[in-house]
Amino acid sequence: MAETGPPTGPGQHPRFHEDLVGLDPHDPEARAFAEHLDRMERCGPNFTVEASIDGVADFADSSNRLGGLRWWIAAFLATLIIVGVIVAAWDIVERALQWLAE
Repeated sequence: MAETGPPTGPGQHPRFHEDLVGLDPHDPEARAFAEHLDRMERCGPNFTVEASIDGVADFADSSNRLGGLRWWIAAFLATLIIVGVIVAAWDIVERALQWLAE
């Protein structure tokens, strides 16, 4: 059975046939706006591991688009998270070794 919807080939976003009629689908700003609308309308369960990983991916993507002070703040937050994970893992390993030594 043939599809009756708008064509969605490479470079074609379905939003340009639904919400963003009249905008140039090849314009980088219009494509970025369509992707922004997709992110804003996405609603799924936020309490799963997959959703948490997607949230981290969204944070990384948005921080890569930033520049200047905002980029440095995002990099600092990411560094703090990584340091926290390393400290927690070191504490767990240390306690496990102490428990095994007893």
